[in-house]
Amino acid sequence: MSSENLPQSSRPSGQKPRVAVVFGGRSSEHGVSVVTAGAVLRAIDRTKYDVLPIGITREGRWALTADDPERMAITDRKVPDVAELAESAEGGVVLPVDPSSREVVYTEPGSVPKVLGDVDVVFPVLHGPYGEDGTIQGLLDLSGTPYVGCGVLSSAVGQDKDYMKRVFTSFGLKVGPYLVIRPREWLSDREGARRRIADFVGEQGWPLFIKPARAGSSIGITKVESFEGLDEAIEEARSHDPKIIVEAALVGREIECGVLEFEDGPRASVPAEIPPVQAHDFYDFEAKYIDSASGIVPAPLTDEQTAEVQRLAVEAFDAASCEGLVRADFFLTEDGEFVINEINTLPGFTPISMYPRMWQESGVSYQELVDRLIQAALNRSTGLR
Repeated sequence: MSSENLPQSSRPSGQKPRVAVVFGGRSSEHGVSVVTAGAVLRAIDRTKYDVLPIGITREGRWALTADDPERMAITDRKVPDVAELAESAEGGVVLPVDPSSREVVYTEPGSVPKVLGDVDVVFPVLHGPYGEDGTIQGLLDLSGTPYVGCGVLSSAVGQDKDYMKRVFTSFGLKVGPYLVIRPREWLSDREGARRRIADFVGEQGWPLFIKPARAGSSIGITKVESFEGLDEAIEEARSHDPKIIVEAALVGREIECGVLEFEDGPRASVPAEIPPVQAHDFYDFEAKYIDSASGIVPAPLTDEQTAEVQRLAVEAFDAASCEGLVRADFFLTEDGEFVINEINTLPGFTPISMYPRMWQESGVSYQELVDRLIQAALNRSTGLR
């Protein structure tokens, strides 16, 4: 990449804030993150902000990428990849770790490092481990750089379904029956793990959902109807995370609710309902991102049910010490009780995703949603808060 194509290394006083949109990453949700980044880049108001797109490859290299949202879409049922968008196969972007400087540097073998200028705020659109889980949030906290969304603790809690459920239970939120199989248990006492699952089946019955404990976008999840498919489902989940979670199937309606932080505190959107997907066993990755299964917004609930799920969504937001945004997912059981399934601290964020659709129905457009998140990050203090 020639140096003349690089962003300018300095900005005149009073120039627009620069937003670094960081996407891709090392998790199995890499492609989904690139799609999200394309939508965010398309929505950012260029009259208010300068933009610096930074992609992280599947191997972990931070790459300078073109500001080209059209290349970040799903094409022919294939998700995009940062390696295909990078301006160079070897060049790397280095973020500051010194709170006294926010200069971003670009390096390439055999070339003098190039200063790309200051970054005022980072918009991380990284889904899953190595991004949504508190790791990049910790890096940005070390450097004193403002960023969009939840902090280290809430990101980590929101990523780990095991500890997420523990936190919710401690705050009085109802969760469904589950058990956790940790890496050491599966590797050293596989029969003991199977017995625990068998006891769980004896209490809860079939089917079970076998999930990676720290993944999202329904990746690595298998619905299991008998012991015959159990080991295969466990290995599929373990290919994404060595710690897995086993959940009982809950009978009920799937209800989602968005939470957004306003100047006066968090508010809940109108809820949405995810109807049964005829071509899929459950709302899996294919249904969400490839086949574009559509939710119902707003959900057909009574006024009392709507108020209750909104209250619970804000409670979940506060219980996990969240900031910025969260999507809270619930089951509305046959006896009329809301059971929280999980929160997503960086939910699906394309214009057709449920979180932006719920806020659109609540009177906040996609462009306004992106702007609110950036402004909230710029106005939030760095460090302990």
